[in-house]
Amino acid sequence: MSEENKKAGQTGYDASQIQALEGMEHVRMRPSMYIGDVGVRGLHHLVYEVVDNSIDEALAGHCDTITVTITEGNGIRVSDNGRGIPVDMHEKEGVSALQVVMTKIGAGGKFDKDAYKVSGGLHGVGVSCVNALSTLLRAEVHRGGKVYEQEYARGKEQYAVREIGTTDKRGTTVEFQPDHEIFETLVYNYDTLADRMRELSYLNQGLTITLTDERHTDEEGNFVSETFHSTEGLKDFVTYLDGNREAIIHDVIHVSGERNGVPVEVAMTYNNSFSENLFSYVNNINTHEGGTHLTGFRRGLTNTLKKYADSSGMLDKLKFDISGDDFREGLTAVVSVKVAEPQFQGQTKTKLGNAEVSAPVSQAVSDMLEAYLEENPNDAKTIVQKVILAAQARHAARKAREMVQRKTVMGGSGLPGKLADCSEKDPALCELFLVEGDSAGGTAKQGRDRMFQAIMPLRGKILNVEKAMHHKIFDNEEIKNIYTALGVTVGTEEDERALNLAKLRYHKIVIMCDADVDGSHIETLILTFLFRHMKDLIENGYVYIATPPLYLVKKGQRSIYAWNDDERDRLIAEFKGKSGSESGIHVQRYKGLGEMNAEQLWETTLNPENRTLRQVTIENAAGADHVFSMLMGDDVPPRRKFIEDNAKYANIDA
Repeated sequence: MSEENKKAGQTGYDASQIQALEGMEHVRMRPSMYIGDVGVRGLHHLVYEVVDNSIDEALAGHCDTITVTITEGNGIRVSDNGRGIPVDMHEKEGVSALQVVMTKIGAGGKFDKDAYKVSGGLHGVGVSCVNALSTLLRAEVHRGGKVYEQEYARGKEQYAVREIGTTDKRGTTVEFQPDHEIFETLVYNYDTLADRMRELSYLNQGLTITLTDERHTDEEGNFVSETFHSTEGLKDFVTYLDGNREAIIHDVIHVSGERNGVPVEVAMTYNNSFSENLFSYVNNINTHEGGTHLTGFRRGLTNTLKKYADSSGMLDKLKFDISGDDFREGLTAVVSVKVAEPQFQGQTKTKLGNAEVSAPVSQAVSDMLEAYLEENPNDAKTIVQKVILAAQARHAARKAREMVQRKTVMGGSGLPGKLADCSEKDPALCELFLVEGDSAGGTAKQGRDRMFQAIMPLRGKILNVEKAMHHKIFDNEEIKNIYTALGVTVGTEEDERALNLAKLRYHKIVIMCDADVDGSHIETLILTFLFRHMKDLIENGYVYIATPPLYLVKKGQRSIYAWNDDERDRLIAEFKGKSGSESGIHVQRYKGLGEMNAEQLWETTLNPENRTLRQVTIENAAGADHVFSMLMGDDVPPRRKFIEDNAKYANIDA
């Protein structure tokens, strides 16, 4: 007997050890493979999978109304007025087609080119995945004048499809309850779902989507609800995105139609900001990494505008060449294409790889822009002036940036003087805390673990980058210090404005501010800067927000921290006990980090075993862009409305 066989015999490794997991079991065993993760994002992804089915019906021209409801117990109900999932017997499987769709991975009409020309999800995971990850799912189908239903528990049918009545309606309703054994949280966020439903209504012109939350009521006692409907599609989308920015041209430039058999829709406008906001979609999926459709858009835009600018003679006095980036400063644009067989690079569906899409988009953009520039000479002049300004600013920014980056290279370590660095050199293990003010910075330096925690105090409020030109950003001392402390530079081989993370020194960047109004403002300023100029850090999951406690509740020898008012009240009630007396109970409110000593700060906010860090993620890029431009832009009324709608605890001094 050979050594290998002996070992195999000892460990009992034979055919019985090989697990052949059936489709649904595999989804439950490895949910992240199918829905991305089992946190908040995965929970919301379940809704999108069900809604996508209804959207596919709309794309095929059979559905114009979708209703999404968050039920009282954090379940979800999605109804549409499409054709209804077929319920007749499936020849191959020997059960109802509805059951096949609901319980078989890779089942669905989307693989049949005749049934669906275009569809969002082509991996065939869709609604069967949702079924596998729900404790209970009920499907109700209105079709051919009859009502049918079937229920499932964790992906297993509870009974055969049955007829339960007659109807004059048609469509499908799917109601499900996510599984508490799978998901870390079961609480749906209304705003997250609203952002996606709004986006879908813009991407599918004429479709009505209603979102209702049965967990909350408004002042009149009605459930919180919104209806999303767009008559002009992407034109409305760009208007919404730029609602808080000042437009510099009169209209949203828009084109919609087929080019070489590819349905293309593009909408764009220019505003007075200094950032570029491009959003691209393929079959309603946000391709945040871009792809061939975005390449086509950029090429069409740059070539057409450059040709116009050259012929206008406005570039004659410019001493350096204009780059493609200059044409996109202050641009807000949405590109949406529908592709019968999309090839995405990677499983995440975030980068389109179809080469045949690039030319149709480029052509559509060229035709649209040429016509617009010809018909609107004043707007054309304004755009070219904006491009020249952008080129001059880019030139100045490059010089300022090179100065910052050269100083770092020349000055040895070149690290900011205020940075208290850690001794660990592996970025994956290192944490950088951006702390508000020198006094909190001093306490944090004393309380931290010097091995892997670095502290950098920020003095005052950093620059609001939403309203600043690029070269001004590099003049700001605090921002310069953040760049040098992180070790990141601007410019890669592919893109001179992209963030270069090759020498990033920390994989955890933690924003740590006081729990007051000023602290929140500084937090928002830092997040605005990171979102606009270091978005890659957020997308890679490197950015966090520290959560220091708000109160310390003491009685005798016992002292417990509380992170919100409810926890404080619960602790006070616990300390009162049966006697109901508050004597001897002391409540300390921490207004700022500087009020804690080093030991307390370590115990509550720095120690990895006890602390709460909130990871910053971008669930919906278009929604995030809208919020940042509203919070940090010049337009006051929308900001006021936002604060009024979201202020839960306001102590107003009368």
